[in-house]
Amino acid sequence: MNPGMIQHGAKKLVEVNGRVQPGESVVVIADTDMKTIADLVVSAARDVGANVVTCVISQREQDGQEPPLPAAAAMREADVIFSVVSVSITHTRAMRAALDSGARAILMTAYTEEILTSAALLETDFDAQAALCRRLGAVLTQGEHLRLSSANGTDLTFSIAGRVANVLTNIPDPGELAPVPDIEVNIVPMEGTARGRLVADASVPYLGIGILNQPIQCSVEDGYITSMRGGNEAQVLKAALDSHNDRNCYNVAELGIGLNPNAALTGRMLDDEGVMG
Repeated sequence: MNPGMIQHGAKKLVEVNGRVQPGESVVVIADTDMKTIADLVVSAARDVGANVVTCVISQREQDGQEPPLPAAAAMREADVIFSVVSVSITHTRAMRAALDSGARAILMTAYTEEILTSAALLETDFDAQAALCRRLGAVLTQGEHLRLSSANGTDLTFSIAGRVANVLTNIPDPGELAPVPDIEVNIVPMEGTARGRLVADASVPYLGIGILNQPIQCSVEDGYITSMRGGNEAQVLKAALDSHNDRNCYNVAELGIGLNPNAALTGRMLDDEGVMG
């Protein structure tokens, strides 16, 4: 891997996506497995004159587990947070409190050198895509009904009346998140309204599945997936969801639209979510 390109990726995250300014307070949250990548971000932030604090935490046991209290306290005082962790702390009370205090958060969950040197990061004009993100977000926020269809057999409908779209330009303002290099707009269906057929034909970037060899076909009724068919990958996913013994694992919870023209399917969440279209 080219060291210069790796450093360039860290520099872009800090200067373009984070828009870190001299004198700003930057908090880098890293777990022990991600310390090498975190150090690149720390160096790039110091180069622009930021005041940088690094919090190295133990790896979380599952996504959404709260970070330790000292790290959460540092996050609340930050102008910019870089979350360089193996297991996500995005959907936590600590992150919510930091955003409510005006932080800008760059999410680098499970980051790799491949992402740091990818076209999705290095070649993307995030400012140019921001206007498209906001226009599409406005359309979804003003909408009432949504229909999703594809040539592979997806035909899913649900209500979005009253929902507000989540616009992820990845050049966040205070109080916003940025899972770089994903660029997307997403919206949450009204509970209980999704129905039809959903055919996943790209990837499941969890559970070691990655890019799909065979589509996963799902039937949806009253907001929930009621059946899941496909090859071995469908069986792995279904077994994982069934293991929680909770029907809500099958709730249809989000429609996301990728808007990064340089992203490609890799089997990694931050790449795959942002693939254009």
